[in-house]
Amino acid sequence: MSIWQDIKLQYRIGGIVNQVIYWNVGVFLVAIPLFYSFRQGYFDYPNWLALSSSFQEFPYHPWTLITYGFLHSGFLHLFFNMVMLNFAGRLFQTFFTQKQFLGMYLLSLVFSGLSFAIIYTFLGGNNSIVGASGAALATLVAVTTYQPLMELHLMLIGRVKLWHVTGVLLLLDVLQFSLGNSGGHIAHLSGALFGIIYIKLLQSGTDLSVVVTKVIDFFANLGKPKSKSPFKRVHKNAPPKRSASQSTGVVMKDKKQQQIDEILDKISQSGYDSLTQAEKEFLFRAGNDS
Repeated sequence: MSIWQDIKLQYRIGGIVNQVIYWNVGVFLVAIPLFYSFRQGYFDYPNWLALSSSFQEFPYHPWTLITYGFLHSGFLHLFFNMVMLNFAGRLFQTFFTQKQFLGMYLLSLVFSGLSFAIIYTFLGGNNSIVGASGAALATLVAVTTYQPLMELHLMLIGRVKLWHVTGVLLLLDVLQFSLGNSGGHIAHLSGALFGIIYIKLLQSGTDLSVVVTKVIDFFANLGKPKSKSPFKRVHKNAPPKRSASQSTGVVMKDKKQQQIDEILDKISQSGYDSLTQAEKEFLFRAGNDS
């Protein structure tokens, strides 16, 4: 199996957290030849991708409330955001669904972006931001709000409570306000606030991620023809008898699905790297056949 096939397989079976990380890394790689200034040594993102604090830009580029969250100012910016997102996202999925993660991720980008623009404009500044830090911190704070006493085993430190880790990260953000990048820190702390709001509303019965799910489903179904059935079916024909070959096909399919389930169980217990080469190739062929 080639490296590219391996990457595609991990993208397909890794879940939504892995996929969001892949999107961020992919956008970063594409942005290097397009927007990185090698002479000046930094990314120069246009105002139709980065989020500006000027509300005059919103009517022309409303999508920047989402796109800014998939752009990063450098490798270290991307690396630390993806490490936090991977850590927090997997904790989040321990208690909640993949759709809830994606909904909260996108909504936290919007909330953090609007908060940045409002506060920065109130302070009399004019700047732009990029990065998924607000969404990553929102995910971490959301899990901490739901399970603050969860125990974690950190290398070189030992066992700590989840709220200890989150509290240190939030404190560092507050202390760095005076060191610059105030717009970024505003977005970070706004994301943390959204994480609290999201969980509190969810515990009271309001799932904000449903809005995102409905919007995504709407656009996903735009090109699909709607089935029309003007008449009610009043008679149901008896199902045809299966031939021997058809029965054999069903048995083969069940056996194949059972093998897929066993491999997926192995991944969940020991990780993708624990698979043998034959198991990886079998899972990749199964994904292409489905």
